[in-house]
Amino acid sequence: MNVNSRIPTSELTHVAQGFLMGGADVIPGVSGGTVALILGIYERLVGAISRFDRTLLGHLRNRQWNAAAQHLDLRFLTSLGLGIAGGIIGLASLMHHLLEHHRQYTFATFTGLILASSVLVARTVPRWTPTSWLLMASGALFAFWLVGRPLLLQPPDGNAYLFLCGMIGICAMILPGISGAFLLLILGKYTEITGMLKGCLHGDFSLSTLLSLSTFSLGMVVGLLGFSKLLRWLLSRHSNTTMSVLCGFMIGSIRKLWPFKRDLDPLETQFRLKRFQNEWPAEFDETVIVSVALAIVAALAVLALERLTRNRRSTESSPRQP
Repeated sequence: MNVNSRIPTSELTHVAQGFLMGGADVIPGVSGGTVALILGIYERLVGAISRFDRTLLGHLRNRQWNAAAQHLDLRFLTSLGLGIAGGIIGLASLMHHLLEHHRQYTFATFTGLILASSVLVARTVPRWTPTSWLLMASGALFAFWLVGRPLLLQPPDGNAYLFLCGMIGICAMILPGISGAFLLLILGKYTEITGMLKGCLHGDFSLSTLLSLSTFSLGMVVGLLGFSKLLRWLLSRHSNTTMSVLCGFMIGSIRKLWPFKRDLDPLETQFRLKRFQNEWPAEFDETVIVSVALAIVAALAVLALERLTRNRRSTESSPRQP
């Protein structure tokens, strides 16, 4: 009997949708939440996540397994989760290679992605007031200061910090426009996580690697369950304030992604242990031109993605003809 004939088409569709979301989450500047919006599953995803509540606990306490699964939309979450995991693992190896061997071009692309994403976040503020501009400037200055701190330049080792990174990085799954991979870059753990995923893809299943990835994943679960409720509260009560600060934070954090850097540790072979210093290019050569072009193309790609999202929303909201 054909295996696919026993799998509902909807489950296969959700796996494919999750794969696209997972692949997007690995790219700094592209939000898995944005992809979920384009695919038309964002509301269902946030709704399912928010159902980790007392009703679910009541079903589990009374051993009402079917009722718990239906309340949680478990089949949807499971299928989507499998696809997300596949997308992340599939693209992490490539991103790790690009950062190690094509750093300047990769950071230039990331810079274009984040600049365009900050524009999209700014558009979510319906009316920019002096307070909004002040909040954005404050967020930008704070982020610019924060990403230059020694803690983020040389982040601590240990699973406690990985757990924290997992909690923060999962924000992209809930908040369209914010990239979880970008947050991991700011926290200084992006290349370490992609390196571990790349190792697993090549058969490295050491105990320390599995423990680190499990800790990071646990942080993601805790962050996902907690942040979904906090996000709904912030956006319902303080939407303009939240998005203004986020916009500024993204702009200020570009300091971390500045493509023109001087390698302070040229003999260090591991990217995650290297130290860099931002600088202006000494001359406007071919590499600078290519870097600027990549940033522009990346920015245009994000804006095109956002246009596709708006078209999808307008199509869904327009009344259907009888």
